[in-house]
Parts: sequence; structure tokens; C-alpha cells
Amino acid sequence: MGALKRIISYPLSIVFYLFFGLTLCVFQPLQWLGVKLGGAKSHRGVINLMNLCLLRCLHVLGVRISFKNQYKLPKDRSLIVVSNHQSMFDVPLISWYLHSHKPKFISKIELGKGIPSISFNLRHGGHALIDRKNPKQSIPAISDFGKYISENKFAAVIYPEGTRSRNGQPKEFAHTGLKILMKRAADALIVPVTINNSWKLVRYGNFPMGIGVHLTLEVQEPIEPQGLSIEEVLNITEKRVISTIKT
Repeated sequence: MGALKRIISYPLSIVFYLFFGLTLCVFQPLQWLGVKLGGAKSHRGVINLMNLCLLRCLHVLGVRISFKNQYKLPKDRSLIVVSNHQSMFDVPLISWYLHSHKPKFISKIELGKGIPSISFNLRHGGHALIDRKNPKQSIPAISDFGKYISENKFAAVIYPEGTRSRNGQPKEFAHTGLKILMKRAADALIVPVTINNSWKLVRYGNFPMGIGVHLTLEVQEPIEPQGLSIEEVLNITEKRVISTIKT
């Protein structure tokens, strides 16, 4: 059955990439119009619609998506969303299902150019672009990003693993970026998030895509950092993120 699914995935992957690429190309000028005519609020509306469309493209592959959140997250307070990382599809997943909290991402600087829609959004959408190999650039960038999140009551999204897990197994968390965010956005509520099965979409690489995958996004119990040390918050956060990872 596994071999049969992989054979079927080839034509479905071609159709998926046609829709996926078309979506990115269509939303590039729409983003530009949003920024020029309506500013940040209009741009966010375009981005929300784009992320919904990108997720809908996954249905071509027979993908199902479930979102679970039993906690009421405040919209008048900044958030730091801490998630595991399994594939590039984690971004539209979080972006769409938490869009009411205006999520902003920390991304590697290389993605800031050359990719239709995605690069434009990273440059104009209030995200942080960092050079992982250059602490003199990345640390001030994350620091400024934390202040920006705090002042505007946005949600900062960070993947402490740094790189994607290729098999769903969580990697060791690197806490430097998260520590900086917590110091610069000391008022932020910490929101652990667990993503499952995203890695199965790219288990064969970028082509063919995995099919029949059930993606899940689960919000874990938020952490109020007041009264806790940074180390305590980091340990609790990591445990909650990985608590429901399934491999």
C-alpha cells in the first residue's frame, strides 16, 4: 500500500504545485496593492486569505487539517508562540489558525528575497529576518522584534529547534532567541503549540509530496511568566510543546 500511495502521489504532487505556485504568484501583486492602498491592516487581510488558500491547496493531496485549542487566548496582549517545526507548511498552518492574534515570524534572512509572495510578506509584514551565522545581526534583530511585538500586542512565533525535524522527532531546543524575546516582551503570554504530521508531507523530499496526511495543530496550556524564572518558563514550555508530539 505504501508503494501504491507513492505512485499516486506523483500526479497529485504536480497538480498541487500548480495550484500552490499559482497562489503565490497571484498574491504577490495583491500584497503590493494591500500595502500601498490600505497599509498594514489591509496587508494582513491579504496575507490571511493567502494562507487559507495555501492550506486549501493541500486538499489536492488528500490532506486533512485539525485545530485544537481549549484555551481563550487574549487579543489585547502580546503573545510568544513557541512551536515545534516539521516543514514549511507549519507557517501557513499557524498563520491561519491564529490569524486573529496577528502572528509574526522569525525567519532566516535568505527567505527575504526570491520567493513570490513569501519574501514580500517577510519584508513588509513586520517579521524578523535573521542571519543565523551572524550573532551581531541576529541578536539585535530579535531584540528589536520583541520590542515591536510588545508595543503592538502582536504574537511572535518562534521555532526553538532552529531547523525542521525530518521524522517528527523533536530536536533539542535552542533557548537563546526565546530568552531575548521574553526579556524584550516581558508582558507577553507564552503559548506552547504542537504540530503533528507536517513532516510526512515532505518525507520523500519536495517531490513527490506525501498524500493522505492528517495535519494537527494543538495549542497547549499557556504559561503566565510572572513569578517564574526564565529557566522555569523555558523548561515548562519545552515540555508542553513536545508532550503531544506523535512520531
